[in-house]
Amino acid sequence: MTDSVAFPQGRICPHQPAPGYRPLTARGPLAQVTLYDGRRVWAVTTRDLARRLLIDPRISSDRTNPAWPAMVPIVAAAVGDAQQKVLKIVTALVGVDDPVHKARRRMLIPSFTFRRINALRPKIQEIVDQQLDHMIKNGAPTDLIPAFAAPVPVTVLYRLMGIPDDDHGSFEKLSHQLAAGPNANEAYDQLMDYMGTLIAEKRRNPGEGVLDDLLAKRGATGDVDHDELVSTLVLQVAGGHGTTGNMIALGMFALLQHPERLAELRADPSLMPTAVDELLRFLSVPDGVTRLAADDIEVDGTTIRKGDGVFFITSLINRDTDVHDAPNSLDWHRASAADHLTFGFGAHQCLGQSLARITMEIALGTLIDRLPSLRLAVPAEDVSFLPAASFQVLTELPVTW
Repeated sequence: MTDSVAFPQGRICPHQPAPGYRPLTARGPLAQVTLYDGRRVWAVTTRDLARRLLIDPRISSDRTNPAWPAMVPIVAAAVGDAQQKVLKIVTALVGVDDPVHKARRRMLIPSFTFRRINALRPKIQEIVDQQLDHMIKNGAPTDLIPAFAAPVPVTVLYRLMGIPDDDHGSFEKLSHQLAAGPNANEAYDQLMDYMGTLIAEKRRNPGEGVLDDLLAKRGATGDVDHDELVSTLVLQVAGGHGTTGNMIALGMFALLQHPERLAELRADPSLMPTAVDELLRFLSVPDGVTRLAADDIEVDGTTIRKGDGVFFITSLINRDTDVHDAPNSLDWHRASAADHLTFGFGAHQCLGQSLARITMEIALGTLIDRLPSLRLAVPAEDVSFLPAASFQVLTELPVTW
């Protein structure tokens, strides 16, 4: 444990783990890594231990705990006074422990069941077709991200939530400012005002979105906690469409670099559901999950102490050789394709995973079906991406057809 690996580290290829993590796979399943400020924390690198710990009640998600580990300085700064409202949104669902987390999650589960999401396939297909029609009409070459990969999940998720189409642009702008802008608190206040107006309208004219469901459960005339509703909705929107948009872009980038796998999908579209899970495993767009030990935990002779940070490195866990044969290759016939932790595991497993899967399936399937000559417009090595350590993002994806 003396030669601690620096953590986190950026990738040099957007769909491969950071090369600097290689020593961790040899030391796993549990190894110490060092954060930017010199703090030693634990890194989990195997599937079985990750599952075991992620359901352990001694592993906490409470981001308000002063001992919560920050991977980079900007995350540490985000808990300062200027970002308290952002922190409030983060802790609305994913940043709290039971029983609060369980109660809030139960409130949303009926809106995100597989049956309900699967019934949205025709509407998702319509959104995908309309966006692709627009992209084709504008002509090639184009940047696939703003032309297709980003707007598709935004539109899908906003409509599912019950946000009117005319408000998508302003809601998106405020959500972005809330997550990344210097005026986060102002954006929070504006979203609160917007939500109050929208709630009043939906009480007069109920619809079929998630917001309508939440209001119905509280009664047509009951008091509604605006803070709770806006926090829950913004967290679902910001966490959902950004992740899915990047998965679509990175997925297409990976497919264009593996023409033999792409040819298999074109020849047999029934492979697409498995291909989506294999891409989710292979890409590991969210590179890790952060937790905090709320008590001492014994792990095969090693003690994780109370207050220790614990990081689950998804890009390594999803390539566990005890689970996946030849894990560095894409294989649509892999029986273990769905055995990944890209959406997390346990009580905090991503609530919107069915929506993400189906949106990816329809978006990628429609792209390769309608544009059989789709290809990169620049050499693969010229495609730019942010070598982020926690979330993989292509900054552009120039394509032609």
